[in-house]
Amino acid sequence: MSLQFYNTLTREIERFKPLKQDEVKVYYCGPTPYNYAHIGNLRNYLMDDIIVRTLRFLGYKVKTVMNVTDIDDKTIRDSQKSEKSLKDFTEFYTREFLDDCKKLGILPADTIAPISTLIPDMGMIIDGLIKKWYAYLAEDGSVYYSVSKFKKYGQLAHLDIKGMISSVRIDNDEYDKEQVADFALWKAYDRESDGENFWEIEVTIEWEKKILKGRPGWHIECSACNMKFFGPQIDIHMGGCDLVFPHHQNEIAQSEAYSGKQFSKYWMHGGHLLVDNKKMAKSANNFYTLRDIFAKNSNTSETLIARGFRLMWLQNQYRENFNFTQDRLQASINTIKWLDEMMKRLGRYKNELIGDEVEWTELEDLRERTAKWRLKFHEISREFRDNQQAFMQEFIEKLEDDFDTLGAMAIIFEYQTYINSGIDDELFSLEECKSIIDFLKTWNEVIAIFDFELLESNEVIPKEIIALLAERNEAKLNKNYTESDRIRNELDALGYKIIDEKNGSRVERK
Repeated sequence: MSLQFYNTLTREIERFKPLKQDEVKVYYCGPTPYNYAHIGNLRNYLMDDIIVRTLRFLGYKVKTVMNVTDIDDKTIRDSQKSEKSLKDFTEFYTREFLDDCKKLGILPADTIAPISTLIPDMGMIIDGLIKKWYAYLAEDGSVYYSVSKFKKYGQLAHLDIKGMISSVRIDNDEYDKEQVADFALWKAYDRESDGENFWEIEVTIEWEKKILKGRPGWHIECSACNMKFFGPQIDIHMGGCDLVFPHHQNEIAQSEAYSGKQFSKYWMHGGHLLVDNKKMAKSANNFYTLRDIFAKNSNTSETLIARGFRLMWLQNQYRENFNFTQDRLQASINTIKWLDEMMKRLGRYKNELIGDEVEWTELEDLRERTAKWRLKFHEISREFRDNQQAFMQEFIEKLEDDFDTLGAMAIIFEYQTYINSGIDDELFSLEECKSIIDFLKTWNEVIAIFDFELLESNEVIPKEIIALLAERNEAKLNKNYTESDRIRNELDALGYKIIDEKNGSRVERK
């Protein structure tokens, strides 16, 4: 199988054929930094991250670009309320957004461009659209895109726009799906709403150059960002499903009218986020940022919460709506703990083999050494190699099938069982153990939830804790379960948990 995924433009699953083999151009709409990102925002960026990681895992050379909408109705309004400059205000929330992404294992885009740095590029496109009669200057000094001039308008959103287009102009940054109308490319300066925030572009109107004072409309920024860093055509454009119309539809209209070329070959959109089966809203008291999630689960480390949060999205198809609940998050955190336990066991198993290797290599009796060597230090067996190949092939097939991370995670959980069983029965040689670790690292390039530091965990357990464990094991052996449970509870109160394994019991810090 080769990579195939759902293209919003055609409403079909398509085989991926990049424009060029040596570079895949991927763009995704960035944040509007006027507040902390909510978990619906972050869900979309997790989708973007997993898709980009998968493309790279499959061997594609991917270049990514993301804008930051630092000029917007909301950023201007709220910066004025905070009595901070627009630059200081938006830079603060941009840093906070990038910090949230880092905590969730989201790789930053190769290029991150605040739109305040793209004013000349936007001016160039606006001027070009005016010259081609796709845009016009309104009486107040704003520039609007003439929707009726672009014959393919509505194709991405699959709108039947007959009878919907009128002479109505929309200058708000966001509007309803039924409001198909001319939209603002450039908004004339309004001191009452814009304060001291304005920019200037130069356009030509009837062979006369004019300087327009104001700020860009919402949609033109992404066209300019792509044009500057990618040129007129890209491979994949990603975003949330709420951006299909008007934002992405208007991007297409602007970009293709200006360049005369198809803007993006593939469009990918994530599903809606619900919280407790309701639309997330402050009025519904179910509106959460990542900080809120951390505070709500303050008894758990932020790192563990973030990994559990990421795992939730991996266990959901990116195009489907997702219902966030606290129980669902807790279940994912518990799963992460089980994966961590596997990683600790794997590390102990490997370290024991390394210790045995040193001891047995020093044996003078060559025959005894050779027999034990064959048992635990053989090269990778054919059966093991076949198993590894089968697991990898199944993992790749899931990802190539419309980025099926839910199916891919099922393969990983099956592999977890395979590892634990092999450790229980002491089946793996040292080389096979190393191969398993390399295997997990390869998969982690996509899923980014494993903690490999746990492989080298050499925690020293206090003597009194070890003594309590011995007492507990003796009580359990004598079927004194009341005493056994009492000691378990005492260890729990001291911050330790008992791990019962096939070859005995041990304790570790919780």
